[in-house]
Amino acid sequence: FSILSDPTRLRALMLIQSEGEVCVCELTHALQESQPKVSRHLALMRDSGVVEPRREGTWMHYSLSPSLPEWARDIIGCSHARLADLATFRRDAQRLTEMNNRPERICA
Repeated sequence: FSILSDPTRLRALMLIQSEGEVCVCELTHALQESQPKVSRHLALMRDSGVVEPRREGTWMHYSLSPSLPEWARDIIGCSHARLADLATFRRDAQRLTEMNNRPERICA
């Protein structure tokens, strides 16, 4: 619950939930935050077991941890369902959708 209490972590986690996996560059673009700030929040989520990193060259991709308990996945899913239509989360998702050079094209 403390992971969800920070707005930046919550916004990042909602994008991860929605996309399945996102690159740090996608999060910095969508959240309009600096790479160090986004990486710091991702490290906290990684250390708490909420997300899992995957390195692809110099790129770091994050997804929900497969070892996350089902009850925690349910909370994240319900949170996403309730928050997705709020303006902040819609803007984040829209910026991500409109991002040029998304990692599937540049991270390989």
